[in-house]
Amino acid sequence: MIKMQQTMRWFGPNDNVSLMDIKQAGATGIVTALHQIPVGDVWEVADIKERQQLIREAGLEWTVVESLPVHEEIKRASGNYVQYIENYKISIKNLSNCGIKIITYNFMPILDWVRTDHNFINQDCSKALLYNQDAFTYFDVFLLKRPNAESDYTQTEKENALKFGSQLSEDEKALLFKNVLLGLPGSKINFTAEQILSLLDHYADIDNNKLRENLIHFLSEIAPTASEYGAKLAIHPDDPPFSVLGLPRIVSTEEDLKAIFEAIPFNLNGLCYCTGSLGANPDNNLERIIDDYGDRIHFLHLRNTFRESETIFRESEHLKGDTKMEVIVEKLLLLMNKTNVSLPMRPDHGFLHSVDETKETYPGYSLVGRLKGLAELRGLEMGIAYKLNL
Repeated sequence: MIKMQQTMRWFGPNDNVSLMDIKQAGATGIVTALHQIPVGDVWEVADIKERQQLIREAGLEWTVVESLPVHEEIKRASGNYVQYIENYKISIKNLSNCGIKIITYNFMPILDWVRTDHNFINQDCSKALLYNQDAFTYFDVFLLKRPNAESDYTQTEKENALKFGSQLSEDEKALLFKNVLLGLPGSKINFTAEQILSLLDHYADIDNNKLRENLIHFLSEIAPTASEYGAKLAIHPDDPPFSVLGLPRIVSTEEDLKAIFEAIPFNLNGLCYCTGSLGANPDNNLERIIDDYGDRIHFLHLRNTFRESETIFRESEHLKGDTKMEVIVEKLLLLMNKTNVSLPMRPDHGFLHSVDETKETYPGYSLVGRLKGLAELRGLEMGIAYKLNL
């Protein structure tokens, strides 16, 4: 039987979740990146091998890159983007020559992902990530005061946001600001208002069509290198799967995926199949995405979300949410056994349990919550495999 490779994300030597913690959780593979290297610079072989050796000494293997970040100038097709694309090609070659063939990336402008609450309290007192559109609108219009932001919202949306904000203390407003502008994964440094407004100015003339054009150009440039060295590219969907801060979004829907895959019609141009990001858009049919693009799925993020209303969604338990995880895992098992490919999977995000509250970890990446998710997904996979007689 072909099973999923069980991996967990690790943010490097400064991560308070250790490699030994991850090994004892039952994972065999590590998903990581060289966060210390500035975005756009080449990942040199020596740096890759140093990280690889550190992981191997713990009895694990670096199996997936998440992420090899795409410089903002590539996304905008401006400035030194040609050189940054060349650097990206070299990094793909270096990673592949070191045996690391699955490279995850995203094409979200400025912010990798957005939540308005990093500590929503569940009924059992564990804590989860949550997105509240009223909170985000309040941040955008009344805290950040993005120029022309008011025109992106209806009068009712602005009134609801103002009502939400009127109930916040000054400390709560500061926390909301901090939550929304959390920096890149692996970083604990937040963007400032000045930085984010300056970055937004650079996207003033870039709409969905232009951003998609820039993505396709980028892929057309790096695909030959990926093909030559046997690498697979896995784009991560937008999170959340709709526009924030007036920015374009081009990896949010099934139509978006179709456009990307048709433009570069090669298997190496693939998907990081994130059930949480795709599932946060109720119009996306997650089962159909597997049916239509199974051969493009190179990496799995299995997590779940629950929509409390049209304006609020939150992370839920891995097996309890709007996504029927048992259906998804069954389809993935059938896919892997048909293609004879074992897909790496990590239990994306997890609740913050009381046992981990004293440890400083990146939101969604505490140990116990992900361990629980990994154990549940592993058990679900075994049960379905037995049912299918695989």
